[in-house]
Amino acid sequence: QVQLVESGGGLVQPGGSLRLSCAASESIASVDAMGWYRQAPEKQRELVTTITSGGSTNYADSVKGRFTISRDNAKNTVYLQMNSLKPEDTAVYYCNAVIRTTTWGPRMNYWGKGTLVTVSS
Repeated sequence: QVQLVESGGGLVQPGGSLRLSCAASESIASVDAMGWYRQAPEKQRELVTTITSGGSTNYADSVKGRFTISRDNAKNTVYLQMNSLKPEDTAVYYCNAVIRTTTWGPRMNYWGKGTLVTVSS
């Protein structure tokens, strides 16, 4: 069973930084696109950023210039460096990945369980 395990959330003051990590379990053949989504209280889940296997990135306008996504393909891991955090960045952050569990199998969409980021003084 594929698992995505996030880490790095926590409480940070406005203007501070956090780095999130998400690692896919080893029982996979390949990982295509990876990304981060977030869900604030009483709001719908929204896209934060994505990165392809080739390194092309896409960001929500609200985080451009403050957040940076990166990945380590050898470790099947994606990172989210968050700088200049604002109270409105407070949310549960979810890792997402498109994964093949076997070489010729279908691409499937997987989600992590989420990690809470709270930006508050």
